Amino acid sequence: MFTQKVVFIGGKGGVGKTTLASALALRCQQRGERVLIISTDPAHSLADAFAQPIGDETVTLLPGLDALEINPDHEVIAHVERVTQSMKRFARPDMFAEIERQMRLTQQSPGAQEAALLERIATLVDEAPQHYDRVIFDTAPTGHTLRLLTLPEAMAAWTQGLLRHDSQSQQLQGVLDHLSPKAGKDISNPFSDARKHSVSNVDQRTADITATLLTRQRLFHRTRHILTDAQQTALFFVLTPEKLPILETGRAVTALQKEHLPIQGLFINRNLPEHADGDFLAQRRQQEAIYREEIEDQFQKLSRYYIPLLPTDINGIDGLNRVIPHLPW
Repeated sequence: MFTQKVVFIGGKGGVGKTTLASALALRCQQRGERVLIISTDPAHSLADAFAQPIGDETVTLLPGLDALEINPDHEVIAHVERVTQSMKRFARPDMFAEIERQMRLTQQSPGAQEAALLERIATLVDEAPQHYDRVIFDTAPTGHTLRLLTLPEAMAAWTQGLLRHDSQSQQLQGVLDHLSPKAGKDISNPFSDARKHSVSNVDQRTADITATLLTRQRLFHRTRHILTDAQQTALFFVLTPEKLPILETGRAVTALQKEHLPIQGLFINRNLPEHADGDFLAQRRQQEAIYREEIEDQFQKLSRYYIPLLPTDINGIDGLNRVIPHLPW
């Protein structure tokens, strides 16, 4: 059994990520681990896999097994509300109405959902391992996963830029205050003590802004460190022995490896068993064999785990228990 506490199960939509993530979570629970399984896919199917209600608050499915389905729409609303309240702390009361209007527009802007989702995931990656032996993410399709896993570094850089901008704004404000006739100062040499003035007038507002930005920056840096640490994080991709999933998985693996993210292995799902009979299935099995050879060749540096196609749908704890014997651990 692998030892990493943070596990991401990703891949193209419709290849069985949720089923395998759920079976893996159940397997870990049966081994006596405390497990939290989290769905980040807007098209949630975690509740369907376990045949139990799961929502935006953590629920207990079995002793030692908790689950959570992150609702991106709720995350955007909560995220915007947090930002709005934070901005109001730093603004004059006569600006509140405009702040609220702008934040309502932001809620509908491109990327708002991803930004909110990222912050929630970053917080869970940072905090959940303190309370669980294993935290398993059932992620959205591949493209979404790539952005979620590579954004922490970009957003940390963005936060650093805001901090630099805030520092420059402090110095500029010092100059503007000095130039103002109300300041009661000699404006013939406005830069003579601008820096001293700006530093001496750093108020609680600036301190709060800086603290807020630094807190987010440190969160994203910690997340990035955890995600790129092969001792803490394992990424598995799920695919089926078909052309499009192989192509998409190849692109995703290349992109993630460039970001130094630790890919633990591949689950090749829904392989036809040898005893499946009939001419149609025989032809299908021949085609699968060709694709499996391609998988073996293209991904030879990664561990590969083959999961058979089962005769009936996987639903509920009993169904997931039928998958567990086919897991490699």
